[in-house]
Amino acid sequence: MPAWILDEDDALELLAFLVTAARTQVDEAAEYGPMRLLAAAHRLGDALGDKASPETAAAVSAALEQMPPLAVPRGDGDGRAAYVARLDDLCRAVAAHLVAHFGVPADDPA
Repeated sequence: MPAWILDEDDALELLAFLVTAARTQVDEAAEYGPMRLLAAAHRLGDALGDKASPETAAAVSAALEQMPPLAVPRGDGDGRAAYVARLDDLCRAVAAHLVAHFGVPADDPA
């Protein structure tokens, strides 16, 4: 059985963050939602540390460096478009690692 990335304390801390972020999001501006999710992604990435394979640790670290945990979209113009483009890049980087990690052929629809 593979080692757990999060121990019980780490999992409870992440759970508490996600639940309270969901609650505060009800009363906060909409752009805070992505910021809170990125903060959680950074926390999870930090928890991976030396518990993940070297390839995963490097890929996650490099991907998350592209997007600061407190980044928020700015306005409706170029700032928002740049923010969305950075999120798209982050998604592509994570997806590329998942394909490599799980060995899914590029032409596999799964």
